[in-house]
This record gives sequence, C-alpha cells and structure tokens, in this order.
Amino acid sequence: MIRVVLVDDQPLVRAGIRALLERAEDVEVVGEAADGREGVALVRRARPDVVLMDLQMPVLDGIAATREIVAHDGPRVVVLTTFDDDANLFAALRAGAAGFLLKDASPDELRSAVRTAAAGDALLSPAVTSRVVAQAVSAGRRDDVLAEQVATRLTDREREVLARVGRGLTNDEIGAALFMSPATARTHVGRVLTKLGVRDRAGLVVVAYETGLVRPGR
Repeated sequence: MIRVVLVDDQPLVRAGIRALLERAEDVEVVGEAADGREGVALVRRARPDVVLMDLQMPVLDGIAATREIVAHDGPRVVVLTTFDDDANLFAALRAGAAGFLLKDASPDELRSAVRTAAAGDALLSPAVTSRVVAQAVSAGRRDDVLAEQVATRLTDREREVLARVGRGLTNDEIGAALFMSPATARTHVGRVLTKLGVRDRAGLVVVAYETGLVRPGR
C-alpha cells in the first residue's frame, strides 16, 4: 500500500482528494492536515510514502513545509497547484518537491501521480514546467556556483543526460536520443544526482535551468 498524507487548508478539497484516492486498491490516506505546521508534525508521526501539499496555507505555507519535510529525509512531496502560481512552483521545486499536480487533474491523473511519486520518479508536467522555468529565467535566477559544479564534476555525457532530464525526457527517451539503453540512462542519472548532491529528477530540472544548461524554448 502507498501511504499518503493530505495537507490543504480547505476541508472540501481534502475530502474530495481522499475519496478519489481511496478508490484505488493500492493507496491509503493515513492522515490530513489543515496547514503546513500540522502537516510537518503529521508526516513525522504517520511516516507516509507521499505527501500531497497545497502551497497557500496559514501558519506555515507549503514551500516552508516542504523544505522541512525534505530536510529530514522525509517522503516525496507533490505540490497541488493552479496554472497561476509560477513563482511559488519554482520555489517549491527548489525546496525539494518531487513535482506538482494541477488541482483540476482528473481522478486517474491524481492516482497516477501518487504512484509515480511513490516509485521515486519526478512528476513534472512539461506544459507547466516550461512556464515555471521561463518565469524563473526572466527573473534573472542563475546560480554561477552550481554552474561551475556542473562544468567540473560532470562528464560530457553526464551533462548531455542532465540537459535532457531538464527538458523532461524519461530514461527511455534519453536512451533513444543518446543511443544508449534505458538502464544506462538511469545509471547516468543516478551518477549526476550523486555528484551534484541532488535528491531527485525534479531537482535536476531546477539545476539544468538555473545553470543555463537548458533554456526555455530550446
């Protein structure tokens, strides 16, 4: 069973998500919280596999709550958002969120998102990701120290792999693009994660854009 915690300040939203998730035989909602501070405490008690996290909440917002959960090697956090929250989305990814899910997603997309996150994969909608990173780049966000680490710590092949992760490609797609097996692509991704000290693929997307390795529209 995939254990899930819901963190959202709207009771009706939590009730609706719970009802949809519990129709899946492999998903169990083990708790709900109405703000980020409650959510952090609940995660420590319930030890879920996945947290569905709202961004705009009282007491402690979703970004700060995500940062606390990830800092303690906690579960995967999937941010629940709308199309109008680009700046906060980028901040959530930087805080360690595994990805994001639009609040108008279908029931099947919701359940698939939980399974994807539980499996350790990033959950990044290409359409929303392009908007998020475009906003970040236009705001002049560039990490020169991180860019130097990418240049010196990674091999040429690993930088190629990182660029394609940044564009949202799966391991299968990276393998096809670079003429390697999906297993080899996965190995390269793992090495990049280790060398850069990044938690997951969502973090690699942030790195790819913040270092200028990938740019919106290219």
